[in-house]
Amino acid sequence: MAPFAGYDMPISYPTGAVEEHNICRRGVGLFDIDHMGQLIVSGPDADAFVSHTVSGAVLDMKDGDARYSLLLDDKGLVLDDLFVYRLPGRWWIVVNASNLETDVEWFTLRAREWKGTVKVEDVSEATYMIAVQGPRALELLDLMGTPKASSCPRFTSGEIVIQGTKNLFGRTGYTGEDGGELFFPAQDALGLWEGFIKAGETHGIEVKAIGLAARDSLRFEAGMPLHGHEISPSINALEAGFKWACDFSKPDFVGKKALEAIAAAGVSRKLVGIEITGGVPREGYDVVSPSGEKIGTCVAGMFCPTTKKYAANAFVEPQFARPGTEVAVMAHGKPKSGVVVKRPLYLPAYRR
Repeated sequence: MAPFAGYDMPISYPTGAVEEHNICRRGVGLFDIDHMGQLIVSGPDADAFVSHTVSGAVLDMKDGDARYSLLLDDKGLVLDDLFVYRLPGRWWIVVNASNLETDVEWFTLRAREWKGTVKVEDVSEATYMIAVQGPRALELLDLMGTPKASSCPRFTSGEIVIQGTKNLFGRTGYTGEDGGELFFPAQDALGLWEGFIKAGETHGIEVKAIGLAARDSLRFEAGMPLHGHEISPSINALEAGFKWACDFSKPDFVGKKALEAIAAAGVSRKLVGIEITGGVPREGYDVVSPSGEKIGTCVAGMFCPTTKKYAANAFVEPQFARPGTEVAVMAHGKPKSGVVVKRPLYLPAYRR
């Protein structure tokens, strides 16, 4: 266990982080992610407000759609990444735990400019969140819920009832596997959690609790960012590779002008993946050219259980960002051979 965003969080369970990672890749991983935050945005001008405040296209979304987006400041720097759900009469926005307080303040302050036509409500305390992820996750959810979770296409949502509890089910996730994320009243958390474990035992489906260590390695392999590493208030959306999450066809969104200026000038660094030989890359390690010149910095690094390789995510100078480029990572003062590789290292299920 370790403290995180005001919670005591499980780093791993007795199963062990590597095996937890592998279970999620072959069976079903169960993630207690109640530390995540949830906001409801409503009111006559809610659509225009959400479109203005998040980077991505949202006005074309239909009720039930779910979409990834960014929360930027006026300089185009990434304050947070979000999942935005369009629900009948309101927007449901999922934010990161470490940013919940600042995100609520950010949305609330900007909502005041809309003269009472936009309401922002933080419902995190009353809402519990569990992720059910893995190649057999939908099978498990379909056995337990009505209607079947598999009837929701990827990146949509719907209401399903499990053990008498109404859930907002989003066919989304943070592991690269299929499955989804459940939002429901907090008082029903223990019963649902134990129900998933029991249902797995009853139906012969491998279901195990997964901690933060495996959650990190799963998302790393699948090329998904972690706030404070691949994205942060010191990193702009373009250098992090998130131009696709920014809708430049919108008349305006917070940070648009800054990103247009950055695009015109060209980014000074790019996020890349690097496979390492002979060492374990860690956050903060320097990346150097074959001649020994510093060209960048690692923002995350680890052993990847699925690919069975050591790899890092790093920001490097653009001329060294092409896959196949030879580089080195400095580990304890010694260069460890590396090569820039295409991300993600593990192709997410929704892209197969």
